[in-house]
Amino acid sequence: MNRTPRAPLPAPVRALLRNFRAQRPLRGGSLLITVFGDSIAPRGGAVTLGSLIRLAAPFGLTERLVRTSVARLARQGWLAGKRSGRRSEYRLTRTGAERFAQATRRIYGESPSLWDGKWTLVVVPPGGPRRAQLREDLKWLGFGQLNPSLFAHPGCTPGQARSWLRTVRGAEDALLLQGISTDLGNDRRLATRGWDLQDLARRYRRFAASFAPLYSAPSSVAALPPDTAFLIRTLLIHEYRKIHLRDPLLPPALLPPHWVGARAYQVCGSLYARVFPAAERYLSASAHRLHRPLPVAHPAVHARFGGIARLTRLAAPKRKIRFGVLRGKIKVADDFDAPLPQQVRAAFAGRSHSDRKR
Repeated sequence: MNRTPRAPLPAPVRALLRNFRAQRPLRGGSLLITVFGDSIAPRGGAVTLGSLIRLAAPFGLTERLVRTSVARLARQGWLAGKRSGRRSEYRLTRTGAERFAQATRRIYGESPSLWDGKWTLVVVPPGGPRRAQLREDLKWLGFGQLNPSLFAHPGCTPGQARSWLRTVRGAEDALLLQGISTDLGNDRRLATRGWDLQDLARRYRRFAASFAPLYSAPSSVAALPPDTAFLIRTLLIHEYRKIHLRDPLLPPALLPPHWVGARAYQVCGSLYARVFPAAERYLSASAHRLHRPLPVAHPAVHARFGGIARLTRLAAPKRKIRFGVLRGKIKVADDFDAPLPQQVRAAFAGRSHSDRKR
């Protein structure tokens, strides 16, 4: 079968691919998690192994690496497989779907904008064989470490923290407290002590710089072919989530001025919206289930990054439109563009004319 030669990739996309392929070790499972979470989960959560091999090939993942990575994800409880003859299909397990749902809320949602000044504190007992892992688990949940035994979180309630801690091994004996500070300066000092915001800012700046050439050329990005759009979309989310899932998502009151994380979110969301329609077309053409195509994406996917425009085919009019049928029947007053009366303008502004006089 003759295939249309693939158009050369734009230089910024080649640079992104080169940087990804240069990573050592090349973690195939991590990229497949990105593909499943960003592209497959909204479209039914199941896809054939052959489709995954085809989707991963442009990133430099060999067929053998994809097969071993998928098998490892299945052993870890993310995926479950089934066979039909020589073909196989993998779908998200219930546990895998729940993990993706949690990550999706963080990756595509906006960071908190308000803060009530309350801290949720976790005091862990000293010592213990799992202390190092417990510390990492708490940091993954967004807690900052203030001293060897004290962790703090400004964005969750004690009830939320209690629910989170039930899933953390070794946290059974931890004490859960809530505190409030009346000095924002002290709160900011706690934030700089509990989290390495400088390192996080460096990572965000590197991300924004990597995608800046594409972000600053919206018209050229919109005209890219579907396969290139899928490359950009996948690398965009892959690199962003590695940083963002480590971000404690502190409220703006605790962050440095002009926080670069907000800029990174803007770059990611804007570029994602531009490549999303074409990338979806590529998925529809290149990936499928065992016995049927992928379903259309769940409507919730269009709420990512505050809302992605949805393109809908308009139905043809049932009858031919006649132009000019109202010619001579509409009259425009001579003062149609005159300023509105003061009382009308006041009403639009939500106040009465008498308020204006006072």
